[in-house]
Amino acid sequence: MSQIQSLSRQSCVLLAVLCGKHADKRAPPPGRSGPEAKRLRPSYPFPELSSSGRLEVHTLINPTPEQFLEAQRVVQPNFFYIQGQQLEDEKEIGSLVWGDADMSDPQSFICLISPPFPTIVYLEVPIGEKLAQAVHSKGIPYVIYWRNSFSSYAASHFRNALLSVVQSSVSHTWDSFQLAHASFRLYCVRNNHVQSVKLGPRLLGDAPKINVVPPENEMAEEEGSSEGSPAIKIYDDDINMKFLLCGVPGTLDPCLLGSLEDGLNALLNIEMRGSKLQNRISASPPPLEAASLPRGMVTMRCDITTCSSSHVSLLVSGSAQTCFDDQLLESHIKNELIEKSQLVRALPNSEDKSLTEPFTSMSTACGASTFEVWMTLPKWASQVLKHLAPEISYRSLVALGVGCVNATPVASFDRQDADRLLFFCTSQRKDLASGSGPYFHLPRWSASLTKDRAKTGSESKPNLLGVNGTLEDKKPPVAGPSSLTSFKGKLKPATMRPIPHSRQQQMHPFMGFPEANAHETSQAKPNLPVAPPVKHSSVPAATAAHRKSTSGPSHAQSIIQLNPLPMKKHGCDRLPIQVCSEEDFLKDVMQFLIQRGHNRLVPHGGLAEFPDAVLNAKRLDLYNLYKEVVSRGGFYVGNGINWKGQVFSKMRNHTVTNRMTGVGNTLKRHYETYLLEYELSHDDVDGECCLLCHSSAPGDWVNCGLCGEWAHFGCDRRQGLGTFKDYAKTDGLEYICPHCSLANYKKKPPAPQKVANGFGPVPVSRNV
Repeated sequence: MSQIQSLSRQSCVLLAVLCGKHADKRAPPPGRSGPEAKRLRPSYPFPELSSSGRLEVHTLINPTPEQFLEAQRVVQPNFFYIQGQQLEDEKEIGSLVWGDADMSDPQSFICLISPPFPTIVYLEVPIGEKLAQAVHSKGIPYVIYWRNSFSSYAASHFRNALLSVVQSSVSHTWDSFQLAHASFRLYCVRNNHVQSVKLGPRLLGDAPKINVVPPENEMAEEEGSSEGSPAIKIYDDDINMKFLLCGVPGTLDPCLLGSLEDGLNALLNIEMRGSKLQNRISASPPPLEAASLPRGMVTMRCDITTCSSSHVSLLVSGSAQTCFDDQLLESHIKNELIEKSQLVRALPNSEDKSLTEPFTSMSTACGASTFEVWMTLPKWASQVLKHLAPEISYRSLVALGVGCVNATPVASFDRQDADRLLFFCTSQRKDLASGSGPYFHLPRWSASLTKDRAKTGSESKPNLLGVNGTLEDKKPPVAGPSSLTSFKGKLKPATMRPIPHSRQQQMHPFMGFPEANAHETSQAKPNLPVAPPVKHSSVPAATAAHRKSTSGPSHAQSIIQLNPLPMKKHGCDRLPIQVCSEEDFLKDVMQFLIQRGHNRLVPHGGLAEFPDAVLNAKRLDLYNLYKEVVSRGGFYVGNGINWKGQVFSKMRNHTVTNRMTGVGNTLKRHYETYLLEYELSHDDVDGECCLLCHSSAPGDWVNCGLCGEWAHFGCDRRQGLGTFKDYAKTDGLEYICPHCSLANYKKKPPAPQKVANGFGPVPVSRNV
């Protein structure tokens, strides 16, 4: 059985206990006035304790012992954060005092911790070794404590790094502490804010082990084999990767390189410790390694999903018993990557290298000063880091001060992060008065913007430099460098930062635009996560193999009858969508999303909570959404689907008094998130070719109310028809195709005739 213990509940529940007379104070707002605002050196922006990501925070301030016990019973936290007394000057953390009661006595304090015990207790109190040992002896697996006195700035930096890791992903306590401790050494110790690493936080607890139990028939063989030979061998190349760290350029000393190595190794250990083996197929070993493989060894290509849904592929060789047992193979891979290798290493000749020129860009660390560091790491690790950088909710890279990963900016980096990190830079305090510190750097490319906006925007109000080199409004003027006095334009870093999205582009043959859609090609549409928008591509909408490929006279261009995005079929055994029950459908969608690595879309409560999206105050009706879309030709049918008028009205989310705006775009976004890949992996699309032009080209599709056949609305040239919206909207006109209209007219009984005075029939009017 694995001995891995972690903050494994998907939502980590943190109970924070603050104490002292100033425990509930907050930092002054940025726009404060008075002598405090005139200081050149910015104050440290203490981060607030708040729920974010998978971190759920509950706070107690100066509680009584009874209130603390009651909070444990109600909240049942798996993470205790106990903070010492906050003094008025913000510089130090005092002893543990709740109101007027001194709680520093170890025996008195541990009596207040009741089962079920938390996984981790963080004691942010000075000289807390005896208290930590008492808590650990009661059965708490991991206890973090400070052995000496410390400043509130160092404690805040370490705590913010630790909680950033916890809120980002399901992580083991050991790995989370190693990453936060690396961040502490990188900024607090290296910049001499803390004199020695021995004065920093410490961890009581055992390092996690990955127990790999070999099959019984392999145990006898392993007893006689050498202990140094690994059970498996992973083939991967090492590459060099550039990181931009927030801070002031200086010397790449061993403290900096070692701290960054340990932090990135801990980050990758977190990703691999929670990884899952998704698929494996037989493969050929590398040509240079084939001759050296022992007899009986097989090679597998293993597809793995990390705990943050990043996909990597590894080439692995091992015995047949190991490689054909998924659980055993997964354990061996984790053991080989986490416990037997150091993944990230500094370049051999990078120590004592001096950096003088800072890198500044509004898309990296919000325009703050950065410097580059090169590291050597496996190719699969570089793929994981490049996947995590554009994730707006992933904060572990920010905890290490990484603002850019190999030209990919870290999207979760905000201005206060830059303020906190640059606060510890020692050179900042010397250069700030002269306006040459890290807060006064503008990117080089902005020089032309400065000149142009100074000419065109001379009437605008001048903006001011914030504490990290960015520009802010609504502040009184302060002294700055002379090169910035003419800057008039409003440069907003948030609007200039890259929006995180997938940068993978699919190549499709260009075939021109259908005539019916030509007037819509100028409208911008956001990138789809899986395939390009149909308005900007002429890939046909046909996704079913039985569609006809005959082109009519109104469609001169050829139609390629292929799936817009070739996908591996799911291979499920559910019934056809027309007769499949909603429960079976949702179970199949959940299984499909998990197999494809989209675990974040499947709630931990299972079917009862799936999906967790809400529309119009009701849980999203995926079942009817999917049925209505595939019955109208699938997602890539183009304008043939009126999402609001035809699809939304058939869903349980629709109400008669519905007043939602933009519901069409919302449905399309939900469909792309949950169902588009599912649709492309199944043959549920019921899209026939147009009964008039006999093609499946995208266009405005309408369905005949009598025969049920589909037609391009633009192919129907009859006079007297309404517009496409008249037929597509809710409770709109019913479309009757030309064939049914003619047949219906022929079946009409002859008009009744009357004889008037024996001189012949008199016509009677009828409504046609």
